[in-house]
Amino acid sequence: MASTFRIGGDLDVGRLGFGAMHLPTEPGSGRENALAVARRAVELGVTLIDTAYLYGGGANEELLAEALHPYPEGLLITTKVGVARTGPDGDWKLDGRPEILRDQVRQALRRLRTERIELLQLHRIDPDTPLADQLGTLRELQTEGLVGRIGLSEVTVDELERARELVDVVSVQNRYNLLDREHEPVLDACAAAGIAFLPWRPVAWGRTGAEGEIAAVAAELGATPTQVALAWLLDRAPVVLPIPGTARVGHLEENLAAAGLRLTSAQRDRLDRLAEGAQAASG
Repeated sequence: MASTFRIGGDLDVGRLGFGAMHLPTEPGSGRENALAVARRAVELGVTLIDTAYLYGGGANEELLAEALHPYPEGLLITTKVGVARTGPDGDWKLDGRPEILRDQVRQALRRLRTERIELLQLHRIDPDTPLADQLGTLRELQTEGLVGRIGLSEVTVDELERARELVDVVSVQNRYNLLDREHEPVLDACAAAGIAFLPWRPVAWGRTGAEGEIAAVAAELGATPTQVALAWLLDRAPVVLPIPGTARVGHLEENLAAAGLRLTSAQRDRLDRLAEGAQAASG
């Protein structure tokens, strides 16, 4: 099983990344701990960190810059745009208008203290703005050198196909885990096209029987159920780049240790059957 993947064919990252969404950004001990978690992730070899403007209105991006800038060579911090406080009473809403996307990118560059975002993902497709306008804006920013590569988040197979007619899509970030296979067709499409698939919420529990089976596999391997769930994702397809998040160093270290876990074919089959059961239950 490969431990790295080249996003877009040229951006080499370790397959097990880190999602920064849960890191506290308010002043105080929580923030100091968050800085320590981000730094520890890099110390442990993480080269893919995911954030977004939505995470605190840019505060999460600023936190990562404080923790990690100047960035070590090979570290990819990917961020997302396309959700803004432009709804009634200033509430969050999908907003893919060109002026909003352009402003969010420029602000992200400032907060991340960089001149170029190597991977920028559209957080959601705004149904009220033509897709060609949304992706056309990102393509313009790419042409201007402010964005290196373009990705999407929470898309269907049809939306992915439409988007690929407009831009070169190198990543997709959809919800996906051992017991939540709703976006299986999207993952399959990404695997066929060599597009990186970043499952968010990569670990989620909720069915007692399934949890018992996962715990049994974990006991056989001398691992934790969380590690088993992450190992299953890494084994699912070479394009899968899980981004588990946490605000605790101990949990971070547990997550990253999953990269060294190897499932037997029999264990893999048992876990696959759980996933199929979960898919049938949600169908």
